Amino acid sequence: MNKVCMRRFVRVLMPLLACLLMGASGRAAPEAGSTAESDGLQIWRFSPDPNLPNVLILGDSISIGYTLPVRALLSGKANVFRPVTPDGRRPVNCAGTTSGVQSIESWLAGRHWDVVHFNWGLHDLKHVKQAGTAVKSNDPADPLQADVETYAANLRKIVEKLEGTQARLIFATTTPVQPGTTNPLREPDAPLKYNAAALAIMQERGIRTNDLFTFCLPNLDRLQKPKNVHFTDEGSQALAVEVARCIEQALPAKR
Repeated sequence: MNKVCMRRFVRVLMPLLACLLMGASGRAAPEAGSTAESDGLQIWRFSPDPNLPNVLILGDSISIGYTLPVRALLSGKANVFRPVTPDGRRPVNCAGTTSGVQSIESWLAGRHWDVVHFNWGLHDLKHVKQAGTAVKSNDPADPLQADVETYAANLRKIVEKLEGTQARLIFATTTPVQPGTTNPLREPDAPLKYNAAALAIMQERGIRTNDLFTFCLPNLDRLQKPKNVHFTDEGSQALAVEVARCIEQALPAKR
């Protein structure tokens, strides 16, 4: 094959290969042994439109799974952010309320927020070797990262910081835990207890809620992985549609 033909072949083939490597979520499929965050694709960095309202999504890996689809669904309506690493290439997992209390000010800094959609819970209710740490445990006799009382106290502190932004706040209830979830151990009845504590705070403070727990239940076997807290690609997309719908209702009128 001569050089001219080779160049033409590459120009035609490379776009086709790129399409084949793209997953359903629109991001490139990582190579074996790598992750989407480590393969050099800066999927989390974007240029916000100064004429659109700013939305911040705070939460753990469940929210990481729906952030980019929410950004796509609200394209042209809002700038959708979440905490990311300093180079802008990887999302930050907001983990439990212990971490949230320590980091909330840095996550809120540097920008005016119109809407904040937030959740904490799945990390708080997991079993760990020592309370307040992230060292996983499958032993039911070991403590929770933050028991319900500690969770509620921490969440109040976080909410006070969020209210200081004057943003419209939306609390997302913690999504279900499938039976048999380990590494770390999480009990299926725990989200109900943590959600009850959180919803009492939100009702007291007049903060609207997005009940993702109830939203998931009718199709949980299809949307969530077995013996897990994480969602399938279809599940993350379904959550994204519900989150985008709720955020869009809270957006301020066009500037």
